[in-house]
Amino acid sequence: MYVSGNNRADTLEVRFWGVRGSHPVCGSSYATFGGNTPCVEFTLGERRFVVDAGSGMGPLGLKLLEDPPERVDLLLSHLHHDHISALPFFKPVMRHTCVVRTYCGNLGGASAEAPLSRMFAPPLFPVRLDQLPGRYEHHGFHAGETLHFEDGHSVRTCLLKHPSGATGYRFDWGGHSVCYVSDIEHDDDGPPPELLAFVDGADLVIYDAMFSAEEYCNCIGWGHSTWQEGVKLCRLGNAKAMAMFHLHPLRDDQQLLAIEQELAQALPGSFVAREGQLIRFGGRQRRADLTARVSQSV
Repeated sequence: MYVSGNNRADTLEVRFWGVRGSHPVCGSSYATFGGNTPCVEFTLGERRFVVDAGSGMGPLGLKLLEDPPERVDLLLSHLHHDHISALPFFKPVMRHTCVVRTYCGNLGGASAEAPLSRMFAPPLFPVRLDQLPGRYEHHGFHAGETLHFEDGHSVRTCLLKHPSGATGYRFDWGGHSVCYVSDIEHDDDGPPPELLAFVDGADLVIYDAMFSAEEYCNCIGWGHSTWQEGVKLCRLGNAKAMAMFHLHPLRDDQQLLAIEQELAQALPGSFVAREGQLIRFGGRQRRADLTARVSQSV
């Protein structure tokens, strides 16, 4: 199992492998923050969870080949294309010994097997997931339930406002908490009580801030939010900091750096998530390597 070399039993780590929304981008204008779509790795001591399978799951899979896992637990926020596009390209599942267990909470208790089988099949895709050497196992639940795993780990979940629904995930470990809240559209009258309870006291909230306040006016009902609404959620929910996530695909580095300055002033300790960035809670201090980048060739 791949674990950071400095990891400790009481450490909660978050590594961003993809931070963009909608579709990947590339080019020098996106070098600082990266261009892959959502994939975040959470490591609780030596236990790994992966959230979402956007194009960032490709580089994660290459890294995991250094110590190939036999099982990966993949928690899906929902099944829009930018959150599942890398499923057939996840290198560990090219090994016969690998099992990837997907968990999906926005389908009324059903698993993701049926919709993924439609997506990854002709004429939309040439290869079915069940044709890969490894195996995908699909599990359904209702967003809002707590997921319990056979090794004693548990993950809290929350239903999010998004077309066809989405699921937020909360990871608690070693006295620290991180919430993944993407994709979400805020309510005009403020966050619902269940969402406030979900983020209560979290060290970090990873929040969908796809749109600017000006852009959002023309995109109501599309299922996304703004960084200002993320700050409001954190303040009302007593969360310590926010990571701006699900970045607009056309928001370049210079624009994001300017937004990050405003965000850090509004809620100290907050930042715009970067591809390859590692955040560690536990041990002597929290470490945030804001300039770390992961090469596509790792």
